[in-house]
Amino acid sequence: MASQVAHIIYADRYFKKYHAKFNRDEFMLGCIFPDIRRIDVRLKRADTHLCFEPVDLNFQGMSSFNAGWKFHVYCDMRREEILAKYGFYDFPGAADFWHIPSKLFEDEVLYSQFNNWEKLVNLCNNPPRLNRLVSHETWELWYAINARYFEKKPNSQTMRALISKFPKLASIAKDVSRVVDKLRKDKRVAEILEKVEEKVV
Repeated sequence: MASQVAHIIYADRYFKKYHAKFNRDEFMLGCIFPDIRRIDVRLKRADTHLCFEPVDLNFQGMSSFNAGWKFHVYCDMRREEILAKYGFYDFPGAADFWHIPSKLFEDEVLYSQFNNWEKLVNLCNNPPRLNRLVSHETWELWYAINARYFEKKPNSQTMRALISKFPKLASIAKDVSRVVDKLRKDKRVAEILEKVEEKVV
């Protein structure tokens, strides 16, 4: 599974590679939607990640938002395949805390590959309601959290701030940050995460 910046980078690559005809804004909102479960403890992972069969890049007949949602699930699966191929989780810290530090470090590594964060921040601060799985308040809160996270390149402080917003993870925010610091010290970690972005679609 990837984190939110990485999902935006993957989606941008998908649009560039396939010249996708979807509404780009709605697709982007969809591709960061599934992890809304992080702030709504009533949702299980299956509620947002086990919704499509088969999990592939066939989006025929889907709305732009739902295509982005399915794309998120596809990328989570494809990312794990690529990381396994490179033995990524053999690196110290890469598998710690349910892989969360490596996901956040990936956000830091990839952030500069997208050049329209300001527009995305504005979109997330004013997201059209495209799904009714969660309450209006949860919908707006999730995208506002992401807007704040997208404002600048992730660093230890912004990563801790993000994790602290997630009820089940807030207590480990400092520990996650320490593991990210460890991952930063091995350039091979960043090199593999860059390969995921190159190969994910």
